[in-house]
Amino acid sequence: MKILAIETSCDETAVALVEVKGGLNSPANSGPKFKILKSLVASQIKIHRPFGGVVPNLAKREHLKNLPILFGKLQLTIHNLQPNLVAVTVGPGLEPCLWTGINFAKEIKNQFASWRKKTKIIGVSHLEGHLYSFLLNPKSKIKFPAVALIVSGGHTILILMKDLTHLKKLGETRDDAVGECFDKVARLLNLSYPGGPEIEKIAKKGDEEAINFPRPMLNQKNYDLSFSGLKTSVLYYLRDSKIQTDQVADIAASFQKAAFDVLIKKTLRAVKEFKAKSIIVAGGVAANKTLAKMFKKAIKKDNLRLNLIIPETKFCTDNAAMIAASAYLNFLQNKKYKLVANSGLNFK
Repeated sequence: MKILAIETSCDETAVALVEVKGGLNSPANSGPKFKILKSLVASQIKIHRPFGGVVPNLAKREHLKNLPILFGKLQLTIHNLQPNLVAVTVGPGLEPCLWTGINFAKEIKNQFASWRKKTKIIGVSHLEGHLYSFLLNPKSKIKFPAVALIVSGGHTILILMKDLTHLKKLGETRDDAVGECFDKVARLLNLSYPGGPEIEKIAKKGDEEAINFPRPMLNQKNYDLSFSGLKTSVLYYLRDSKIQTDQVADIAASFQKAAFDVLIKKTLRAVKEFKAKSIIVAGGVAANKTLAKMFKKAIKKDNLRLNLIIPETKFCTDNAAMIAASAYLNFLQNKKYKLVANSGLNFK
């Protein structure tokens, strides 16, 4: 099966053509195998950077401009390779942006006579795209049950996976997502957007033990999370202290460690309770190399035998290949989302 995927949930315009073989349990319960024929992303970071965050109307304008360009680049690959599915993100995300992708998917299906009868359009959850992005790496070896941590600018969610299709949400952030918190703290430190990579970069020069920022909800027995208080703590620290330029790295490093300590402890607690054999970390914040190092160190310290699975960096951030992966699993389960923009679509 060949899948043409479109992703426009926020500030990345992305299209991909993906070929997939296999079912849910092949081989050895590892799931289907994906071959990425083409994956293209047009970033809008430079456009939104002066505003310190994404401006929805500007993002929509760029999607409208970029989608025909990216699709034009795909057509050489698509020639004589009619897709069986056109997959498009329907939520969560910015509704003006989501609608550009949905409408474009409908337009291109009607553009080709043969597609009108033989190609189906399927809606996809952006969150499930992140969750299944690990499948894009043929070397990923997952054993179930697994605990998955989705960490991005908009979401922080812990999920128990009994297998590829039996999923249970264990907990999520009650306020700011961890990626959102990174962006806000970066602004407090006068770092540029997006804040995550900037904080990770400057934190390498700092002392992560310099400031004892709070770890919200760290010791609560549930699996919910909260990052708003941590952000506020950084704000108060900056307000009440005379900060020198060389102290910014210490603040960044201490903040980053506080945030990641919570993510790791909650995830490992779930691993132990549900006897998980794998940990999946996905979403934009999963591209942070310090997070991966801290996870590995904690797993070793607790003497746990686990597969730690983190997608390649290019598949952690928003892309259309992950939308194709999720679309295929939806197709196999006959799971459907309406072709309507749903900014509040959450993990089922």
